Amino acid sequence: MPVAAEIIDAGTADQPQTAVARPTRTRHVVLWLTVLAYLITYMDRVVISTAAPSIQAEFGFSLVTMGWIFAAFQFAYAIFQIPGGWLGDRFGPRRALTGVVLWWSVFTAATAATWSAGSMIVCRFLFGIGEAGSFPIATRSLSRWMLPSERGWAQGVTHAGARLGGAVTPVFVALLIVDFGWRMPFLLFAGVGAAWALLWFCYYRDRPREHPRTNEAECAMIEAALGAGGANAKVPWRHLLGQPQLWLLSAMYFCYAYCINIFLTWFPKYLHDARGFDIAVMGLLASLPLMAGVVGDLAGGWLSDLMVKRGMGLKIARRAVAVCGFFVAAAAIPLAASADAPLTSIACFCVALFGLEVTVGVSWAVTLDIGGEFAGSVSAVMNTLGNLGAAIAAAVTGYIVSFSGWFSAFLVLAALSLAAGVLFFWIDASRRLYVEHGGVSA
Repeated sequence: MPVAAEIIDAGTADQPQTAVARPTRTRHVVLWLTVLAYLITYMDRVVISTAAPSIQAEFGFSLVTMGWIFAAFQFAYAIFQIPGGWLGDRFGPRRALTGVVLWWSVFTAATAATWSAGSMIVCRFLFGIGEAGSFPIATRSLSRWMLPSERGWAQGVTHAGARLGGAVTPVFVALLIVDFGWRMPFLLFAGVGAAWALLWFCYYRDRPREHPRTNEAECAMIEAALGAGGANAKVPWRHLLGQPQLWLLSAMYFCYAYCINIFLTWFPKYLHDARGFDIAVMGLLASLPLMAGVVGDLAGGWLSDLMVKRGMGLKIARRAVAVCGFFVAAAAIPLAASADAPLTSIACFCVALFGLEVTVGVSWAVTLDIGGEFAGSVSAVMNTLGNLGAAIAAAVTGYIVSFSGWFSAFLVLAALSLAAGVLFFWIDASRRLYVEHGGVSA
């Protein structure tokens, strides 16, 4: 008995170091760093929409010219999505995301030095090349860290960060423009991006086991859910591009991105021209629908994950939330555009943006669900078509407004929201596009 007791005591003495140890939460720090990146991304891209009236006043640009300046960013952003996603899958998110953030920060600052429509178009195009890699690489950065039951929330909170950046930026930019002119915000935000890139490179690691702050319990928990992960693998492009699910997802996101981009580019101009608000009030009111979008981002991701945890399955959990959100947006946008009272219009736009943004965390969670190790490339394809829609929105809205007015422009958004909801009925998040070792789910 004494010998047996000694053996038991020896065994239990060793166990607390492994069996009882709580998992660290390094993955949550990684998530919040990614949220900060999304916020900075949108801060940098929406500066120009708030500065547009001041830029027009200085250079005498027409609505159509401003539309093409907006579109230059979006076309570059769309074209370089797949190369950006490939960078993350091939070289790892640590190096790739650091590089693209530094690139776009340089051209954020360079926008302040432009002197004509042509120079601004070129600068915004080069800026778009850098930002194109941000979401695909950031999605890839989470694919080896976030558990499946955390993905909806993770994508919801990251996109909430993006919308928060879009929401608060017009207020700060408007105040900076009043005191310092339209160039100052571009220089200030470029410095913020460069500081984040340094922080990311110092803290992030491509795999949990490479991180000095991740203990064995957290590594084991992640690996039990996701596998250990190996070297950065060659992307099976031929197989991925042959999957109908990928193109359904991308077509849905085309509709979504066209809609959201109107609120990121043209909406302040709409408030200034159609509703008659001065630049300070315009900045505040332009922020309110995007703040409602922040709530939608958080609610959509949280609700979808809750449904997964309660056993409803990825297919229903992702689909039900997204379809409802799109239908809410489709109903609210025409009401907002037709309301006579400005504050009633803003309230309806807030409901529309809430519904629209309920869908976005779910959409990006689907890229993790069906993409796995190749989530960066899958999300890049989706975001390519999405930003093709955004580029078209930026360019054609100037023409639509010039010839048919603002109400026609917003009717297009309602129709596309309805189409996106219908498309999501056919998206199945439970079907992986590619499974290694010869197993294929299509």
